[in-house]
This record gives sequence, structure tokens and C-alpha cells, in this order.
Amino acid sequence: MTRSALRQAGAEFVGTFGLVFAGCGAIVIDSVANGAVTHVGVALTFGAIVMVMIYATGHISGAHFNPAVTLAFAATRHFPLALVPVYLLAQFGGALAASVVLRLLFGDVARLGATLPIGSVGQSFWLELLLTAFLMFVIIGVATDTRAVGQAAALAIGGTVGLEALFAGPISGASMNPARSLAPALVSGIWTAQWLYLVAPVLGALLGAFVYQAIRGEGLRAEE
Repeated sequence: MTRSALRQAGAEFVGTFGLVFAGCGAIVIDSVANGAVTHVGVALTFGAIVMVMIYATGHISGAHFNPAVTLAFAATRHFPLALVPVYLLAQFGGALAASVVLRLLFGDVARLGATLPIGSVGQSFWLELLLTAFLMFVIIGVATDTRAVGQAAALAIGGTVGLEALFAGPISGASMNPARSLAPALVSGIWTAQWLYLVAPVLGALLGAFVYQAIRGEGLRAEE
């Protein structure tokens, strides 16, 4: 592995660690503090941590922090296939490390923020797919289109995460991220319908990426 790839992997590890430690940590602390954080606070925490980590590491790794995002970028030829395993290992490793730290600090409280469907599995599956599709639509827009790239990218992506967590969190958990869901599930031993949090975000990210490309039009690249 090259030194550059190691730096990128390190940035993805730290960024995903921060995402799970702060986001899932907000869920855990909300339970410990008898609702002091609130659902709105949890949603804002997820959005804010994504935003600040993009600012901190976006120039190093692109700030994916999400296996579904990495796979969608690779599928649309915006990311080298050779780096996909490196990014996935770093993301799952960062998420797992954060979940272990939360377990050591608080015990198995609130299932460490693991996502579980409220209601039918099908409902949560389609919610996760659509939520991730919209998120990826925003991500690929601000990441690959020179007309949209700028300092506001972190705000747009963090805002999307917070918004979707705000309205859909009570039903599906609004994960949109296989690493964010799998890590606390592994550490807390919760396996209920976890397959949907692995499959739906990947399908949703692919859908969002390809829809954006179709709307943007390949011909526009030559004009930019």
C-alpha cells in the first residue's frame, strides 16, 4: 500500500470513527441522561459530525465515511477500484473501534445506537434505500460537478444527513451507512433485520449516483 493510500485510509478511519462515536454516542447518552439529548439533538449531531469531518478530512480522502458511498463512486468511475477494499476496511474499522469505545464507556446501553426497524422490515428497507439515494444524489453533485463544488459542500451533505435523520430516524434509524449500522450491531450482539442496513444503502447509493449522472448528462463534462 502506498503512503498516499495509507493517509487516505487513516482519514476514512478517523472520520468514520467520529461519525459513529458522536452520532451513536448521542443515542447512548440520550438514553443514559433520560432523554436530555432528544431525537432532534441526535439528528443534529449526525449532521454536524458529518459536516465537520468533511471539512477536516475531505481534502485527504474525499470524506466518504460510508461503504455505500465508496461503492457508488467506484461504480460511476469517480473512484479507483483498487482503493475500494482499503476504504471499506478503514470505514468498518473506524466504526467498530468507536462502538467498542462506547461499550467500554457506557456498557451495552441503547444497543450502542444500533439501527432497528420500527414497523415492517419492508418499510424500513425502502426508507433506507430512498434516504441513501437522496444523500448520494447530493454527495455526487457537490463532489464531481465543478459548478457545485465549494466550501458549502460540507454544509449540503451534513444538512442532508441531519434532515433525513430528523424525519426518518424514528422509523428506520436513518442509517444510510452499512458501517454505521453493522459496527454497533456486532458489538451489542443485535442482529434483527441487519441485512437491510447493508443492502438498502448500497442499492440506494447506486440509484442516487446514476440518477444524478443521467440528469446531469455526460455531455456537460466537456463544457465545464
